[in-house]
Amino acid sequence: MLPTLCAGFPSPAEDFIEGALELPRWLVPNPPATFIWRVRGWCMKGAGIHDEDLAVVDRSLSPVSGAVVVAVINGEMSLKRLVMTGNRLSLTFDNPEMDQEFALEDLEEGLLWGVLLFSVRWHHVKARASVQR
Repeated sequence: MLPTLCAGFPSPAEDFIEGALELPRWLVPNPPATFIWRVRGWCMKGAGIHDEDLAVVDRSLSPVSGAVVVAVINGEMSLKRLVMTGNRLSLTFDNPEMDQEFALEDLEEGLLWGVLLFSVRWHHVKARASVQR
């Protein structure tokens, strides 16, 4: 495996090739605490997370202000941005068309469930269609 993928001119460092990539261990450093969810909706498009993407979430990570988290809001799992203002934790959409903010203390039920590690998006439409069948 090469260390990077050049999107411009080839790198003179191509001679320094790393060993084999262990993709499962690299993508999921903590398998017992890692879950994959299919994203539905567009509330996180400002973060580059789109409808039909896969969200890889780690429950063992501690959420920090600015992180994208999975939260249980009134019994429903939802992907939101965590924002801390002073001592107040809030969940927000990351979509300029949706500017609502939810203070955790004001919710009937609000629980931080896990932290987003990364999202996955298909770029080849036919390949995605064959996998989703």
